Amino acid sequence: MTLVERFLRYVKVYTTSKPGVEAIPSTQRQFELAHILVEELKEIGMEDVMIDDHCYVYASLPSNVDHEVPTIGFVAHMDTSPDFSGENVNPRIVENYDGGDIVLNKDKDIVLSPNDFPELTDYKGQTLITTDGTTLLGADDKAGVAEIMTAMDYLIQHPEIKHGEIRICFTPDEEVGKGANLFDVDKFGAEWAYTMDGGKIGELEYESFNAAYAKINFTGRMVHPGYAKGKMVNSMGIAAGFANALPADEVPERTEGREGFFHLMNFQGSVEETVLEYIVRDHDMNIFKERKAFVEHLVNRFNKEHGEGTVKLDMNDQYYNMGEKIKPVYHIVEIAEKAFRELGVEPNVKPIRGGTDGARLSYMGLPCPNIFAGGHNFHGKYEYVPVQSMEKAVQIICKIAELTAEQNA
Repeated sequence: MTLVERFLRYVKVYTTSKPGVEAIPSTQRQFELAHILVEELKEIGMEDVMIDDHCYVYASLPSNVDHEVPTIGFVAHMDTSPDFSGENVNPRIVENYDGGDIVLNKDKDIVLSPNDFPELTDYKGQTLITTDGTTLLGADDKAGVAEIMTAMDYLIQHPEIKHGEIRICFTPDEEVGKGANLFDVDKFGAEWAYTMDGGKIGELEYESFNAAYAKINFTGRMVHPGYAKGKMVNSMGIAAGFANALPADEVPERTEGREGFFHLMNFQGSVEETVLEYIVRDHDMNIFKERKAFVEHLVNRFNKEHGEGTVKLDMNDQYYNMGEKIKPVYHIVEIAEKAFRELGVEPNVKPIRGGTDGARLSYMGLPCPNIFAGGHNFHGKYEYVPVQSMEKAVQIICKIAELTAEQNA
């Protein structure tokens, strides 16, 4: 089975995860892809293939060298984001892309255009896989899953490529922040690993945000609007004032690089009760703490203004900057950089503006930088992935394995 065949097969499986669910996986449908992957791993000749009760898929590729080599790993997640529909994905293949507009859905007038996404022109002449305009694609992170699977298959078929033991894991629930919660680091048994969960070709990330989630409840009081003066308390109005009290320029759509933000993910309300859900992000730990303190300050201020107990905050940390754990073992980044360059890809080393399983895993004892999977415009109908980027990712996985063996010969 080819890389593209694998990818097309995987994206058609409905694996969207669901926020707010305590169980892991958050949706049982993720098991469908997990079982497909288990069977395929066995077919290609992987060893120690297993799936646990929480939908984590593990497998091993034994070493084919006589000397001792560190065991390394590769990780990707099976779920897709609940931000957009991941059901009935119908991918389209655009061969020899001409650099112009791509009509994703003529009936709905949905067009993927370089006028909106200028980086499209970087892929003129290549083969793109897009959506049909009604769902996301799922390259985040089924591109990573397909790349790891294809690389393992290639290494098995080409024993002349020398490598140590390789461990792989496909995880559930990454998109709802729980992908590493029940990851068995001891069972995995690798000294370090790489998540194949980045975007554009060349991306190599070993720093991440520090991340927190905040749920803020606003309590109001409903009274007939005709007789409401001095009596009604509109929780939506209070919540809107709270949202407007946060810095207007410190939001995802106005920040880049190392700039952090407050992101309002959800706003649901009525006069009686309104709930705001935020994610708080910053690469700098001190500024991250200041952001959380500012949210707490606003809650206290609004309670003083509107009455104690009007606003309630539930805020918890999600993950921390993995750079703190990777810098002491920076050679694992250097191996990846060397693999990139030997394959003609210039490494774009930068902090990731998002989360990966690797951020949590790094703090669980498994240092885990992030490598590109090739996709663009994740979590929406304009998502696409160049086939050539995916192919290069497969080569890089194999090259990292080979270099690790060489450097420990």
